[in-house]
Amino acid sequence: MARKIAYSAMLTALAMILGYVETLIPFSVGVAGIKLGLANLVVLMGLYYMPPKQVFVILVARIVLSAFMFGSMASLIYSMAGGVVSFLVMLGLKRLKGFSIVGVSIAGGTAHNIGQFIVAVCVLESWGIVYYLPLLMIGGAVAGLAVGVVARQVGGILKKYVR
Repeated sequence: MARKIAYSAMLTALAMILGYVETLIPFSVGVAGIKLGLANLVVLMGLYYMPPKQVFVILVARIVLSAFMFGSMASLIYSMAGGVVSFLVMLGLKRLKGFSIVGVSIAGGTAHNIGQFIVAVCVLESWGIVYYLPLLMIGGAVAGLAVGVVARQVGGILKKYVR
């Protein structure tokens, strides 16, 4: 049990570091809210090597801690919505067995943006931002593709060292 907690804490810290490092990378596509989502690499890899409940705890801990350290209540709400929707979509597709890790990641990236979009509609009490959804979907798919390609490479390396 102590080993599982320590492992989860290390992965939570790794996800937080990746999220922070992402803020240091000058990556901008000119559309607010679109980012690479490097911290999602930990969640995606976790779905393939760990029990889903443990991965979900890592996801929630990373979002809460990052919001308290680097964000705000708004970032907590948006990140939690996106993270939970993304997690559920990725878990469901992974269990279907017909999707590669890259496909699961692309779906997770788009689902993340859908979760955040739903929160934005609720907060603004308006569907007036619906024009923004296609841009978010494209951004999520591209980010998901990038994270998925990295995950596939990392997975190849891990298979050599993880039982």
